[in-house]
Amino acid sequence: MTVELSIQEIKDISFKVLSKAGSNIEQANAVADIISKAEQDGSVSHGLFRLPGYVSSLKSGKINFSPNPKLKIISPVILKCDGDCSFAPLVHKMFLPNLVKVANEFGVGILSINRTAHFASLWHETEFIAENNLAGIACVSYLPSVAPHGSNQKLYGTNPFSFSWPRKNNFPLVFDMATSSIALGDVMIAARDQKLFNENMGLDKNGDLSKDPNEILKGMLLSFGGYKGSNISMMIELLSGPLLGETSSYETEKSNIKDGGPPLGGQLIIALSPEVISDNKDWGKRSENFINKLSSLKGVRIPGERRHKNRNNLQSVIVNPELMEKIKSLL
Repeated sequence: MTVELSIQEIKDISFKVLSKAGSNIEQANAVADIISKAEQDGSVSHGLFRLPGYVSSLKSGKINFSPNPKLKIISPVILKCDGDCSFAPLVHKMFLPNLVKVANEFGVGILSINRTAHFASLWHETEFIAENNLAGIACVSYLPSVAPHGSNQKLYGTNPFSFSWPRKNNFPLVFDMATSSIALGDVMIAARDQKLFNENMGLDKNGDLSKDPNEILKGMLLSFGGYKGSNISMMIELLSGPLLGETSSYETEKSNIKDGGPPLGGQLIIALSPEVISDNKDWGKRSENFINKLSSLKGVRIPGERRHKNRNNLQSVIVNPELMEKIKSLL
């Protein structure tokens, strides 16, 4: 039996579940908003599917019920946030406006985030930055689940990376992608739905190539694009770990309590002002010329286009019945 929920119902039930698990109003609101937006944008793997994991992190004590994130100014362009063991959406809601203000004034702003659990898509952060006439970059590491190119041992997280570009009179250009062959959430959903992949996406526990999501979950994912993607994943380990004074994925695993939720770690967010850096009022026209040329090519879709189409048209979504029953049990 299928279950259909409106976007508002998804937000409401997410808030109720998080509140029941102990979260204060501010944190529950921030996370519920992100979950509902993911569903509306068509990102099933980062919507309600994540809610039980958020609850697990609250119940285990990993995440504070009433966190008090603090912002420290390291330099005019570098902001440092101690998340106080909170979910990342709360920190974003509180401090991304500060980052935007810095970048608009100085041309660049850097937000270094520590001690947060990031369990959502990255486009929420970078899209907000682009909506404020800035280019955005964000990355975060995770738990080891990806084998470096040439290896059959997992070391990297799925290490997603997002980039956004502002556009006047149009939706921002935004991409958000794991640097693994496929997002881990999509592997988990494929395993739940008993669907094989069309090509090898990972290795089984013996190190053999596999299309079976269940076997990949027992083993590890591959990097996308061979050694090139592997190198990008390595870069993100360093940018979202040591650069921020945080742990890399393999170190994060040592302290992770394995409660079924996201680990605590760091996130790097950068905002860049084309207006200030280019020192040229034509930057918007030039970028639009490029994007229009790109979109005119047969078979090309501008990143973010499908997401915005879903956002404008989706008022309700079909929820997996088993997931819905699990969520109801949390109320």
